[in-house]
Parts: sequence; structure tokens; C-alpha cells
Amino acid sequence: ARRIFAHANMTKDFLTACAKTKLKENRIMQKKNIHFLTQAAMIAALYVVLTFIANAFGLANYAVQVRFSEALTILPIFTTAGIPGLFIGCIISNVLTGCALPDIIFGSIATLIGAFGTYKLKSNRFLAVLPPIIANAVIVPLVLKYAYGIEPLWFSFVTVTAGEIISCGVLGLILAAVLNKYKTQIFGTV
Repeated sequence: ARRIFAHANMTKDFLTACAKTKLKENRIMQKKNIHFLTQAAMIAALYVVLTFIANAFGLANYAVQVRFSEALTILPIFTTAGIPGLFIGCIISNVLTGCALPDIIFGSIATLIGAFGTYKLKSNRFLAVLPPIIANAVIVPLVLKYAYGIEPLWFSFVTVTAGEIISCGVLGLILAAVLNKYKTQIFGTV
């Protein structure tokens, strides 16, 4: 009988320890999820605000675009929350600035592709700026032609690519250099 009670107590202690560990793991995961969602929401909000600033200067939409918000496409090198944050921010920006439906859909997909590519190339920040430049340079001119009738297509390729080089290549790399100094404080463990 003593063996049975001893075994039962050991089993009870083991199960209690497992339950406490699981509870602790759940709390950690909840904290990580909240942190991730907060970062994504903040990135989306920043994207919208920066797009509105560019829009005030007539630079957010159409053939000549220098969206300051596209500099944020460098953020996936610091946090994966940048991927959904940029995508959602782009959707909201495109809706609120009055873009046509194809622009809302395909322009946002271009940003999503760019953000994901940046994440995949995060080990080299100079290469990491290329996916958003390339994705937008290929997709957005086609959107401009078919959604808005902006011609000639080659002109849109040139202007959109130039705007993306300024936004992602120049401003994005400057942003990355500044954020790199404070990455642990801003993004947590990187």
C-alpha cells in the first residue's frame, strides 16, 4: 500500500510540475503573440501615416511615386512582424488614398512579396532592399496601366523603379543603419 501511495504522489507531483511548465509556456507564447501583434500593428500604422505624408506631396500614387512608407520594407530584417504589418499598412493606405481595386490588391501583394523577400535576405541588408524594389518595379507599372490607363508602360517602369530605389534603397538603408543600433531595445531579441 505504501508503494502505491508513493507512486501516486510521484505521479501527482510529476503531473503538477508538467501543468506548471505548460502554463508557463502558454504565458510566454501569449506574451510573444501580443508582442508580435503589437509590432505588426505599429508598423501598419506607421506605413499609413508615412503614405499620407507622401500623398500630401502627390508622391503616394500614380506614375511618379516616392512612398516614404516603402522605406519600412527593411523592417523584416529585424522582426517578422514587419511582413503582415507592411501588407496590412499598404492595404489600408491604398484604400484610404482612394486607389482603384486592382491597385489595392496587386499593389499590396507587391509590398507583401517585397517584405517576405527582405526577410529571406535579412543576413545582407544591401541585398534585402532588392525584393521590394523588384516586386514593385514589375507589378505596379502594370497596375498603373490597367487600372488607371497610365501610358507609356516603360515610363511607369522607370518612375516606379526610381521611386522604389529612393524609398527602399536609400531611405530603407538609412533606416536600417539607425535601427541596427537600437534593435534589441526596439524589437527585442533579434
